[in-house]
Amino acid sequence: ALKRVKRISSSNKSGPFLGSEFSYEDISSQEVDKYRYKYLRDEVLDGREAFVSEYYPNYKHSGYTRQVVWTDKERYRPLRIDFYDRKNTLLKTLTYKNYTQYLGKYWRPSGLEMVNHQTGKSTTLDWDGYRFQTGLGPRDFDRNSLKRAR
Repeated sequence: ALKRVKRISSSNKSGPFLGSEFSYEDISSQEVDKYRYKYLRDEVLDGREAFVSEYYPNYKHSGYTRQVVWTDKERYRPLRIDFYDRKNTLLKTLTYKNYTQYLGKYWRPSGLEMVNHQTGKSTTLDWDGYRFQTGLGPRDFDRNSLKRAR
């Protein structure tokens, strides 16, 4: 553990997350009003019917000009995202692996793989032990609470 609390400013979310190929922007919440959307086509990806759409960020500090997103038609889960840099060149591809349903309603991937096409590097995040309805609230994530949690 890093044992420090670091506030991420909205203007610095394009920086790397813990030295990985993920940026803070990639792992932050994906709020609907942060983007403009354009439907492109239907396509099959790894045997799954998917909608393919472009997302254009509405905020000036994004590290991307656009994202091309493959969304599972059946469950509306992201399958893949292509990220384009500020020069509109393919920068990275995020692939979601092995979804599992929790509590009969929450679908979560067990793995996220980010490939940087410009550097040839990649990072895989493996997730397990998801827990829901734990009673945590916003106050559990303020600076003082995070310092005490060490």
